Order: sequence, then C-alpha cells, then structure tokens
Amino acid sequence: MQRIKLYQGIENECGYLPERKAVNIYADPHHPNPGDVYNQLISRGFRRSGEFVYRPGCEQCNACVPIRILAREAQYRRTDRRNLRQNKDLLVGYCKARYTDEYFDLYRRYLHARHCGQGMDNPEPEDFERFLLNPWGDTLFLDIRYEKKCVAIAVTDATASGLSAVYTFFDPELQSRGLGRFSILQQIELSREMDLEHLYLGYWVTGCDKMEYKSQFKPQEQFDGKDWIRVD
Repeated sequence: MQRIKLYQGIENECGYLPERKAVNIYADPHHPNPGDVYNQLISRGFRRSGEFVYRPGCEQCNACVPIRILAREAQYRRTDRRNLRQNKDLLVGYCKARYTDEYFDLYRRYLHARHCGQGMDNPEPEDFERFLLNPWGDTLFLDIRYEKKCVAIAVTDATASGLSAVYTFFDPELQSRGLGRFSILQQIELSREMDLEHLYLGYWVTGCDKMEYKSQFKPQEQFDGKDWIRVD
C-alpha cells in the first residue's frame, strides 16, 4: 500500500444532475510511484479523466456510485448479442495508446458532432494527448475498423485488478451501429483474454438517464465507500 496526498477541488455545477453542486477529490499527480498508486485508487472508486485521477467528494450527495463488471462471469443480454451480430464485420485489435493523425481526425469529428458549441469541438493534437494518454500507467486503444478504416477507439487503462474504461469515440456517421455498447463488450472480452477479473465503468449516477446503460451489464459490483458489493 502506498500513501498519497488528496486534494479537494472547488465547488462547480454538477455535470450529471441539474441544480446540484459537485466537488471532486483529486489524487496528487506528482506521486513518485504513480503506477502503483493508480492501481490502488482505481480499486477504491477513483476514476481518470485526462491527467487527473479523482472521485466525487460531495458532502450532501452520494448519487455517484463506482461500478465494475465481473468480466469472467459477464452475461450478455439479447441486446448485446444483437449488437455483436450487427457488428460482426468489424475488425478489433488493440495497441498502446498513442497519437496518430488518423485517430485525431476521428476524435475531432466525434467531438464536433457530439459537443458542438460546448468548448470541446475544436481540439488541437495536444488536447488529444493530454486527455487520452495516461501519465499514471499503461493505456490501451481498442482499435475498431471497418474495411481497414478506423471507425472507433475505446480508451482503456490496464491496472492490476482490471481494465478501466476511460473514453470512447467513434465515427458519428455510424451512430446506428451502437459502437459505444460494442466497445464495452470488446473491453469485457479483452479483460478475459488478459485474465483480468474486472472492467471498471466509472460511475453510475442515480437519477441520470445518460448513465443508466451502465446498470445493464451484469453481474457487477458497486462500491459503497468501503467494500465492493455484488449486484446480480
């Protein structure tokens, strides 16, 4: 076990629940053994966004619940099996996270379609590297291709206890394929291939519709602040 300093951020508008305030707790980014610490933090309900590793620290709200899928026991629903059949013509590989012009062009088009006018839709290459590459440890890109063209990237961190899903971006013209769900299913499969027990999915937020999909993957465990509790 490694000791690490934690810092409380300033109060901001909550990005999940309207009319609520949110405060995050951040891990010290200058720890001398970031890889070892990151493994500990992920298993204690923290999450990475870019160069920051954080967890919610709201005193009056506990709606954000860390969840992880038990990858070895994962049960695919009818929706999942249909998604896999629909995307059986895609080629899935993985590589160490890195910048390429092809990846950046896909990332830029995705942000322009999904976050137009929100300050994220005109990124520079350094924004790509700062947000997706990981100073804390090892990050993989699941490279998903259709007819040799990259159509989706699932960014996932490899830790001692499992993969941790960080971000997914895909070709906005292929919205109907359900590439977000497909990327999660492929990370479950990669967890099995790497003999890792868990796939961490970040936070399920009670009352937030856009996070509801995370509760559909079973079996999973939810972190209550002390222990991981199995939910079937």
